Amino acid sequence: MFTGFTPETFDFLWGIRMNNNREWFLPHKEQYVRTLYEPMKALAQDLFQVFQGRPGNQIKVSRIYRDARLHHPDPYKESLWLCARKDVEWWGEHPCLYFELRPEGVSYGFFLWQPRVTAMDAFRRDIAARPEPFLDLIAQVEAATGVKVTADLYKRPKEPEDPRLAPYFAWRRYIDCTRSVEPGAELFDPGLGERVRDFFESALPMYEYFYRFTLGE
Repeated sequence: MFTGFTPETFDFLWGIRMNNNREWFLPHKEQYVRTLYEPMKALAQDLFQVFQGRPGNQIKVSRIYRDARLHHPDPYKESLWLCARKDVEWWGEHPCLYFELRPEGVSYGFFLWQPRVTAMDAFRRDIAARPEPFLDLIAQVEAATGVKVTADLYKRPKEPEDPRLAPYFAWRRYIDCTRSVEPGAELFDPGLGERVRDFFESALPMYEYFYRFTLGE
């Protein structure tokens, strides 16, 4: 059961940012496991409740160790994240629900990073043919989460026949509906898990909607 993070969690994250080396990490490994990795695994288990009855989904929890094959100069990551998504080969082309913990705080919500051009073409065809369900979906998700859905835009987007769709025809990538929280009482409260789960449930319709296009359905 998730019981919250602590100030010691962020002490570790700032420590690894300032001392990204084996000599600092090894004496602090127990702190990493106790205050960061184990709470993230517990949070992942709580959040997976959102997908009960929805097969084909999984939650991944990252590790702090970098892949040595990437030849990155630093051996450790400065953040830890969990990602709820389908079991796909390259997650960046598909929507996900995520939670990321960094020295500056946390961010969580819906994210579609690098959808294929064909997926976004299918998305535009769908909203042009059926604008009302999509506009209702956007309104529902934004009202439930209290967060606006945003995206990186094309510089010269295609123009839809329905002017209400113009902002969405311009969507290119980095489609997200996320919330950020700075370190403080909210992050140290065991109720954080419930709030994140509520946000995931509110963003779930957007997550499921975009899978229709990224999976080619």
